[in-house]
Amino acid sequence: MQNLIDEKALKKWQDKFCNATNVYAYCIDSGGHPITEMSGKDTETEQIKQVISKEMFLNIFKRVTEGGLEEQAVETTAVPNLRLAAISIMLDGKVVAVWIVCGILTDSDESGYEYEPFHGFEYAVTEKEFYYALDLLRDTTYSLLKVRFSMLDAEAESRRSRYSENEMSALQKRNEAITDVVQLLESDNSIEAIMTDVLRILGTYLDISTAVLCRVHEDGALMDIAAEWCNKGIISNFDKTKDLPCGEILKTDKVLVLSSGTICNEEERGKMQMFGTKALIVIPIAISGTISLYACFGENIKERQWRVEDVKFLNDATKILQSVITKRAHKNTLDSSYASLEMILDNVGSSVYVRDMQTGEVLFANRSMRNNFSKEIKNNTLDSLFEKDLIKGNRRGKQEVYHEERERWYDLYYTHITWVDGRPVTLFAIYDITEKRVYKQKIEQQAYTDFLTGLYNRLCCEKDLARHIDEAKKSGSKGALLYLDLDDFKHINDGLGHQYGDVLLKAISHSLQRVEEIENSCYRVGGDEFIIIIPPKSRGKFDQIISDIKQIFSKPWFLKDADYYCTMSMGVVDFPEEGESVHKLIKKADIAMYEAKKLGKNRVAMYSDNIDSASNRRLDMEKNMRDAAVSGYKEFEVYFQPIMDIQLPGTPCTGAEALIRWNSEELGFITPAEFIPLAEYLGLINPIGNHVLRKSCFYCKQWNDNGHPNYKVNVNLSVVQLLQTDIVEIVAQTLKDTGLNPRNLTLEVTESLAINDMERMKSILAKIKKLGVRIALDDFGTGYSSLNHIREIPFDVIKVDQSFVKDLAGDAYSQSFIRMVAELADAIDVSICVEGIETKEQYKVLEGMKVRLVQGYYFDKPISKEEFEKKYVNAGK
Repeated sequence: MQNLIDEKALKKWQDKFCNATNVYAYCIDSGGHPITEMSGKDTETEQIKQVISKEMFLNIFKRVTEGGLEEQAVETTAVPNLRLAAISIMLDGKVVAVWIVCGILTDSDESGYEYEPFHGFEYAVTEKEFYYALDLLRDTTYSLLKVRFSMLDAEAESRRSRYSENEMSALQKRNEAITDVVQLLESDNSIEAIMTDVLRILGTYLDISTAVLCRVHEDGALMDIAAEWCNKGIISNFDKTKDLPCGEILKTDKVLVLSSGTICNEEERGKMQMFGTKALIVIPIAISGTISLYACFGENIKERQWRVEDVKFLNDATKILQSVITKRAHKNTLDSSYASLEMILDNVGSSVYVRDMQTGEVLFANRSMRNNFSKEIKNNTLDSLFEKDLIKGNRRGKQEVYHEERERWYDLYYTHITWVDGRPVTLFAIYDITEKRVYKQKIEQQAYTDFLTGLYNRLCCEKDLARHIDEAKKSGSKGALLYLDLDDFKHINDGLGHQYGDVLLKAISHSLQRVEEIENSCYRVGGDEFIIIIPPKSRGKFDQIISDIKQIFSKPWFLKDADYYCTMSMGVVDFPEEGESVHKLIKKADIAMYEAKKLGKNRVAMYSDNIDSASNRRLDMEKNMRDAAVSGYKEFEVYFQPIMDIQLPGTPCTGAEALIRWNSEELGFITPAEFIPLAEYLGLINPIGNHVLRKSCFYCKQWNDNGHPNYKVNVNLSVVQLLQTDIVEIVAQTLKDTGLNPRNLTLEVTESLAINDMERMKSILAKIKKLGVRIALDDFGTGYSSLNHIREIPFDVIKVDQSFVKDLAGDAYSQSFIRMVAELADAIDVSICVEGIETKEQYKVLEGMKVRLVQGYYFDKPISKEEFEKKYVNAGK
């Protein structure tokens, strides 16, 4: 959390929150270390700290951070009216911060306690208000962090790169519409007039036929028209505004989106007919926790396909409308009004700040403003940056502002309004328009610049590295060289097309340039290879730089209307201690990078002499692998691990999974973990995989002809194999050449295959299934697990990953997971196979579950073809 939010800004927000909700609170990180001090008077917070022992603190801290069962805990203390609470804030399943909150209750039982109750404290609440404050603190903190965490520069750059001038104009109009809606927050008009104005602004922007705000009666049977707007030439669909039949249309708690041509059920058709529309959006609005209003937006005349941007725009606008209505309901409570306004302005798509027109004090800056202009706020230079050229006397206006230090352009909108406490203020809304300003300008490519990404190129890298090496030698310091290679970039480049590969490269490049301390030391040195120099002056922030780079690749990239994952492997070498030669340092970083790939990709490896030795073995392996390829891949042997049917008497073998082993004449046996990354690197994984497929089918056909007609063989297909343009023909030809019954071949694919380009995977696997071949989903429960994969692709078998079996005998979660998957498989008529059964205890746990197929060392390890046939094919003959 310390990396996500400025501590001073957090403390300032915390003080405001505590003052508004009358509680005492402070924030700590996931390790229990304080991020902020407790808000409140020093004398009162000291009294509270004296009562809360270290043991009590550790106990409640562990409750919300260990086990994952509790996110919020409340405990009593030795003081009768003092409550201690802890709230864990989680992102991506990990605790990133914990709030410690204390409340002085005004309605507690004060008898039978060790201490006298606290009285006369500045902050005091009822028990109900205390729990409300906890919920509000958890929700607002989570929203704040989630928004902050998801603001990835790469996605923004990728999205901006697709903007045309028309789209930029549409964005500006959308921003202006939101600004107009926000200004209604301080309108003195009646609430009915404000609601009508909001509908008019939204309907005019979207150019739709009608917008209606419906108020549902408490019984849910009738409704009133609270406000309505119709476009020019459109007649209202309602003949009265009171006691209209409600039907089922306004009983949803979710946003309803119906576009023209959408296949509708009878209920949805009724909704369309009720409003006389061809396209309809219905958004529920909750007031004080209860949904009583519905904003309905319809198109009556022409066909309309709602865009995601339309729905998001209406969602944002109705949130503002919701706050307007709520503010009117609580207009006598200044704190409530301010909190609502702050929440609204924190969620608009611009940076906003408010200045008192009489004193010049900045009264408010929203989250975006604090994040993007923290330095200007701290130095009190906002006026010199944005306000120096304002025309005096104008109540509202717009101008362009250039930020020379950042080299960025902004649109500034300003207007005079009345603040929540009645003071006259100026509201400023700031939008970054840099991309619009430079849209028609193409920067002349310099000799040291990579044309595609705008990064520096290899020539510049070598020049700069030599300079940094000299600098480090003279100062006695050290720097670092990072060599990055994108993992499986070829799959995206070939699968989506080179134009989308280029978009991804540019997005990654822009993201790297935004990492502090390396903004001017990023280089593209190959198709999907990058070098980053950490100068000696920045070596002290090495860990933070590495963390920031990893963060770039932890989220998907938006390409071709879908999310795609692309990770990286990184090699690191220090200079000058590991060398003073530019070319040797780059070579050593490249060696370390390959080590990272060999260890499983998506990781960082530091260079060492051991890795250098391993690199010599890599060269030997490369030579021998190429020789093995020339000789027909005979050195690559197929081992088989039996798959047992535990539902049949005697637990018979029903087939086997084929596993590749390399028995090199020169190097001996080499593990798959060691040679498969090299095979992928050399482009030999496809012919090796095809060799395994052909051998496995040939052997299985022999087993079928020798007394085991139902034996099946499972063969793993990698991403690279599936992306072969002729993979379906390869499978079909293999079946034809070997004579194997297609139903006795099961191809195993990992669930991560479906993450990138689901449509292509569906098409390929569907064609394979048409051959009669069975498809198995391997390693289910790991990586990017999603039940959607089972729905999208008709698998025949689900294989539960062995990570869920490791602690199966004593782990209730693992048992529940396997039982759930087994029942799911049974319900959709899919077989389930559990991998990794190694002990009798694990095997016994499966009894009573709907599990039929099992494999693991408890039954047998992967064995050679000869040994498998001796045990499971020819046994008893």
